Amino acid sequence: MYKCSHCGNVVMKLVDAGVPVVCCGEPMEELVANTEDASLEKHVPAVSWEGNEIQVKIGEVEHPMTPEHMINFIMIDKGCALFIKPLDPGKPAEAKYTTSNPESVKTVYEYCNLHGLWKKEL
Repeated sequence: MYKCSHCGNVVMKLVDAGVPVVCCGEPMEELVANTEDASLEKHVPAVSWEGNEIQVKIGEVEHPMTPEHMINFIMIDKGCALFIKPLDPGKPAEAKYTTSNPESVKTVYEYCNLHGLWKKEL
């Protein structure tokens, strides 16, 4: 994933053709996912399962969901497929996914518009 330092666009490069990802006339910054939250409570995804449903909540303490500071999306990586849920301001920073094989989920990501990309390996 890449972020534009000018406008804030976030994009995912699905095929690497060997050219830089550019936005607003400049190369975009590659996002590296954080895995440990300094405050240990707001950004690392918390994952739970109930049957074939995966519940993802962001942090132990509820994350702000204002237009100025929010989680833009939650994504699960099953190794063979990615599932992305965009989130809206004013709504909880959580997502539910249904899968026939919950054990196939390898990593959960979330993107905070102020603090960047975060992940939890499962």
